[in-house]
Amino acid sequence: MRTYDFSPLFRSSIGFDYLFNLAEMAQRGAEDNYPPYNIERLADDRYQIALAVAGFSPDEISVTAEQNVLTIEGNKLEKAERDYLYQGISTRRFKRQFSLADYVQVKGAAFDNGLLKVELAREIPEAMKPRRIAINAAQPKTLRQIESAAA
Repeated sequence: MRTYDFSPLFRSSIGFDYLFNLAEMAQRGAEDNYPPYNIERLADDRYQIALAVAGFSPDEISVTAEQNVLTIEGNKLEKAERDYLYQGISTRRFKRQFSLADYVQVKGAAFDNGLLKVELAREIPEAMKPRRIAINAAQPKTLRQIESAAA
């Protein structure tokens, strides 16, 4: 497998470090797939991330939104030793990060039946939204002169 070194590009570019970090993360390959999750589009500007966090309680999970990154961490507080014959439900620590696009805000999180649901909405500021510009048609000068001479 080939690996690419993006460090020379960091020296000559400003503001593109986020893009290079995404490329490096994609190059690293598959990451841990725990816990499983779904990303769903609810409307044009509304989304929902659902994580399967069976075995965790709401106080053992933290959700943090910082700039364009959503971080969800789980830390099982239970210390009691149990004698499992078979343990198919994993309750190990996890940290899952999601990159958010510009203007995507975390609206809330809810814990229901072993699923953590995080609501997201894209809210573009009014100044950034496209607006229609009226086109004013200029009247030809010759037409104005004829009208004034006729009067």
